[in-house]
Amino acid sequence: MKQVAIIGVGNMGSAMARCLLGKGYLVRVIDVDRRKTDALCLLGAIAHPDASTVPAACSAVIVCVVDRVQVEQVLPTITKPATNSAHSERAVILCPTIAPEDVERFAQSLTERGLQSIDCPMSGGPARAECGTMSLMVACPDAVYAQHQTLLHDLSNQVFRISGRVGDGARMKLVNNLLAGIHLAGTAESIALAERIGLDARTVLAVLQSGSAQSWIAGDRMSRALAGDFAPRAHMTLLAKDTQLALAMARKSGVACHIGTPASQAFVDAASSGYADLDDAALLTFFQKRSP
Repeated sequence: MKQVAIIGVGNMGSAMARCLLGKGYLVRVIDVDRRKTDALCLLGAIAHPDASTVPAACSAVIVCVVDRVQVEQVLPTITKPATNSAHSERAVILCPTIAPEDVERFAQSLTERGLQSIDCPMSGGPARAECGTMSLMVACPDAVYAQHQTLLHDLSNQVFRISGRVGDGARMKLVNNLLAGIHLAGTAESIALAERIGLDARTVLAVLQSGSAQSWIAGDRMSRALAGDFAPRAHMTLLAKDTQLALAMARKSGVACHIGTPASQAFVDAASSGYADLDDAALLTFFQKRSP
């Protein structure tokens, strides 16, 4: 049986676990929240206290935590299988949205410990992760990709091979999330404007999604916002973090982000105004209540 471990089974990690369980994998799960691992154990997963107890037959460990700090906390627990094992090569698949230089640093430390690394950010949300249709942005050496491509394609039918340079997956993800933030902020502000001038918000969203202003993230989030559904699939703080990382990358590259900067600030301001623990769809409410 194919085996994989997942560290961090929140919204995306648990969705990936369910996807792989449905495809016949033995999935080993690790999370500080016992309730999350218990729920997956009911579906056939096996819980571990940390990655050091994952058996040698597990050829890949997917890291699906939130940020750089959490990656730094969990990486030391991932061990290389015994050299006399038939499964001596193990890949660590890095899925969090973090700075490219951090990905490069983590990859170097893994290489020094005899572990492979795959830079593999994801996009699309939990529903698409569970049904295997999210996007994966993969950067790693060709030999590593060849060895683990079956797992990657079992996780997603949209695997984008960015390059052989670890760090380029992170760069692609930050470009993606900066534009996602721009789309979401622009749509939320436009709907707030439409309501202020007397238009029906649901009609406005239907028109926007049927023409040149269409955006997947805007349609997904604004539909939930207009239904009053702010249960966090992606917390407000995530796009605040991700867009700020994208702007930092732009500054290092000498690129001025004239549109991305105010869009990013909207998520930062919303998070600091009481919306941090809500879904980023709550950006609409933030704009609706913001003083002129």
